Amino acid sequence: MRSYFMFHIGMVNGSFTSTMKPFFISLLLLESFLHESAQCTVQGSEFHLEGDYLLAGLFDIHHDSSPVVQDRPEAVDCSSKPLILSSYRRFQLMRFSVEEINNSTDLLPNVSLGYEIFDHCSDIHSFPGILKLLSVDGLIQPWAEPPKNLSKVMAVVGTYTSTQALTVAPLFMMDLIPMVSYGAASSVFSRKQNFPSFLRTVHPNKDVIEVIVNIIQHFNWSWVAFLHIDDDYGNDGRELFIKKIDGTEMCLGYTKGLDQHTNYSHIFRQIEAQKITTIIVFAPEWTAEALIKSAIQQNVTNKVWIAGDGWSLNKELPKEKGIHNIGTILGVSEPKVTIPGFSDFIHYSKGQTHCENAEQSRFCNQVCNCSSLKPEEILNVDPSFNFPVYAAVHAIAHALHNTLQCDSGRCNRNITAYPYMVLAELKKSNFTLLNQSVTFDENGDPNYGSYSIVFWNQSGDAQEIGFHNFYPNLYFFIDNSKIQWKTKEVPTSRCSQECGEGFKKKPDGIHRCCFKCEICPKGTYFNKTEDPYKRINCKDTEWSAPGITSYKQRELEFVLFTDSGAMLIMVGACSYAVLTVAMSVLFAINYNTPVVRSAGGPMCFLILGCLCLSNVSVFFFFSKLTDSSCVMSYLSIFLFYTVPLACFVVRSFQIVFIFKIAAKFPNFLSLWIKYHGQWLFIALTFVTQALLLLFGNMSAPPHLYYVDDWYPDKTILFCGMDINGYVGPVVLIVSLCFLGFIFSYMGKDLPKNYNEAKALTFCLIMPILTWIIFATGSRFNEPKNVPTTNALAQLFSLYSFLLFYFMPKCYIIIFQSHKNTQEYFQGLILNYTNTISQ
Repeated sequence: MRSYFMFHIGMVNGSFTSTMKPFFISLLLLESFLHESAQCTVQGSEFHLEGDYLLAGLFDIHHDSSPVVQDRPEAVDCSSKPLILSSYRRFQLMRFSVEEINNSTDLLPNVSLGYEIFDHCSDIHSFPGILKLLSVDGLIQPWAEPPKNLSKVMAVVGTYTSTQALTVAPLFMMDLIPMVSYGAASSVFSRKQNFPSFLRTVHPNKDVIEVIVNIIQHFNWSWVAFLHIDDDYGNDGRELFIKKIDGTEMCLGYTKGLDQHTNYSHIFRQIEAQKITTIIVFAPEWTAEALIKSAIQQNVTNKVWIAGDGWSLNKELPKEKGIHNIGTILGVSEPKVTIPGFSDFIHYSKGQTHCENAEQSRFCNQVCNCSSLKPEEILNVDPSFNFPVYAAVHAIAHALHNTLQCDSGRCNRNITAYPYMVLAELKKSNFTLLNQSVTFDENGDPNYGSYSIVFWNQSGDAQEIGFHNFYPNLYFFIDNSKIQWKTKEVPTSRCSQECGEGFKKKPDGIHRCCFKCEICPKGTYFNKTEDPYKRINCKDTEWSAPGITSYKQRELEFVLFTDSGAMLIMVGACSYAVLTVAMSVLFAINYNTPVVRSAGGPMCFLILGCLCLSNVSVFFFFSKLTDSSCVMSYLSIFLFYTVPLACFVVRSFQIVFIFKIAAKFPNFLSLWIKYHGQWLFIALTFVTQALLLLFGNMSAPPHLYYVDDWYPDKTILFCGMDINGYVGPVVLIVSLCFLGFIFSYMGKDLPKNYNEAKALTFCLIMPILTWIIFATGSRFNEPKNVPTTNALAQLFSLYSFLLFYFMPKCYIIIFQSHKNTQEYFQGLILNYTNTISQ
């Protein structure tokens, strides 16, 4: 050993003489135990080293892969279990790190570190070593007042697995003994309320899962299987993966926890049945080895395997016969870091022949029986988690260095260091180790580092093809050209193939990635940037053909004033206005003649004026319509059309009353004349209609209708009346028509010049027939013709009064003036009186 230390001290510190003294004394003590014979060298246990301050180490050098149910208390004998070479390498790395620190003049210059390491091969049966670490003089006193009666352990390096850490961490948390794990990645350890003195130099599971998800997204895989070890580490990884892919295009098609009783053939049948190409294996090396070997035996081919950091750098699996047949293996690993001096340390420590010291007492699980191992066997195994071990030991050493105030070149031995003091300095760690700045975040997780992305090439090497940096900036990269796919091209891993243009996804089963493709019918379209499972309905102003990915604006079609039908109606409306004005002038000139008086006298001008105002509504049916124009197209006709109807009702009533009822009710006639009953009735009717229209337009006014089912690319625009809002005005108009019919019929036998039955009947029948024809035709007519026919119906309704009521009177005034005399009217009345008397 002396020759190694002399070489190593000079390499690390640059001089031999400056650091030789402490180790030289140790070497002299070691020589006192040498046998006279040169056959072997007596060596102290690899698990124990004396020092001023003690570090504990927990390494699963052996693995209890098949724990049995015991019927009696019995400690597990780790040395009888299968050896894990990669863990043994990490164990040796802790020894190397401590000895390197002990030989450093910069870190803990006049202080030596010792260690007590245990083979923590079982999750549940490795407590004797833990209890020894916590004991003081062979006793554990949990009731003692801290910091009295504490064990000599300043900090713990370990454990490797999350389950192991969960079983022993609470024991160290009680006295705030720092526990720096190099492999326990479960998320639960970030909870400081449960694990206040737990830190780790390995990235938590969430970081590994983030890299795996980025790999899957990089290659556009969406249908994956997640196989994991059935313990705290694996279950945590599965839950993190499910949360990470939530809301993405990825789906977890199959997941299964793996243990020593797993039926691998059943798993592979399920994966094949689900048509899954990409398989994530989130497990330690011993579980992954069993899975991959079974895949080779089961002749699983053309898969993509994504290895977690627990086995991505495995050295044994690439040597398996048929490994290349199972597909392409990608992985997430820590960057490979060469630790100076470690190789020489292994070569020297394994280059001598040792024999046991019969007088040396060995504690439970501090036996390895590894003397037959060659240096190459140790150095050529999986190097995963080596730097985390190295960093964990150095982090504790730096924390102790700061606790003992060693910055002056010597440590203050008057300071009594306690674990909680070391913990406080650990949390503030900030030092550089092999060009890596080592710090921790508030959860005790590493605030540094990156991951490599590797590909198992044909030579069996884990070739680096990319990386994922966490600090100082997040960055992800993969060089696709370095990957040699077994299928010669990037494999696809999808539950369903992507739909073509204009097809939406229809869910097929419980997974979002499994779907059928359904063409979007006309009037809908599919937008890839939005929900691919939902087709978008076109708005009223949009249209789409079947199976397209966007919409087009509908051509808005309405009747222009330049349309031939509209122009004819405009001519008719203008002619109507001219006729009403002409008739008003004619009646004004002949105001005192019997024909004008019998037609209503001053009431005629009110009727003609309101008819002319009603005519205004026709002009609002054309050009580009608005909600306001819709209201006006019905408001004027309903409001002003009421007045002529009320006038005809009043006039018919007055004629019938004078000729047939006045003699029986003379008082009523006098009151009617005295209080101008006809004008009161007309005014009351007008106000009532105005109020009804006001309330109707407030509740359900006429509005625009967009009809798009007649033409695929056009929207027909026209105004429509909401019957809910106009039921009152319609009822009032119908009531006036009904009263007009009754009074006209009662006066059918009056003198000819006062008999308005025929005229009024035609005046009222024509609008009714017109609107019946319009309503019937609207159901079968093209919507674009609705405004024209509506305007035409209103115009016919207005013309009926001119043609059947006012036009005959105009004819008498102009062409039969002899009938427009007082004598002629008196003669008709005399003949009516004679007829009645007979």
